[in-house]
Amino acid sequence: MILKPQKRISNKALTVWRISGVIKSVIGWSITATALFILPIFDVPFWVSIVLIVLGVIFPCLHIFIFPSLKWRSWRYEVREEEIELEEGIFIKTRTLVPMIRVQHVDTNQGPILRKFNLASVVVHTAATSHEIPALEEDEAEELRFFISRLARVAEEDV
Repeated sequence: MILKPQKRISNKALTVWRISGVIKSVIGWSITATALFILPIFDVPFWVSIVLIVLGVIFPCLHIFIFPSLKWRSWRYEVREEEIELEEGIFIKTRTLVPMIRVQHVDTNQGPILRKFNLASVVVHTAATSHEIPALEEDEAEELRFFISRLARVAEEDV
């Protein structure tokens, strides 16, 4: 029987991702408005403007309302003595196993939006890449960082 990871990230992640979606939308609207202003100068067909306006409505709806909920529902993680298991993905599910013996160091990251909501992300670094567990409560992120680093040291000593 294959066990799936059970732990979830904070539900405050929804708010953080929605704020991020609003920021992306404002940037997208600025670019669209500039394009709509410039298009008549270059005699571009009118349908191009319609497509830009439709996309300017659809993408914000996706990035503010739909994707954050789907992303939050799909994100799970589990830290075991031998490995860290991550599961994520809206359309394509990705399950990653990171052996403790491969962990080189562990960081916590916290940008301004995460800080506002008392969240932090845990980043696990290996020689090849890094893996992030996003939007955990600050206390949980710190505890997880110490726990993983302790397990990684024990795993290295066993080699």
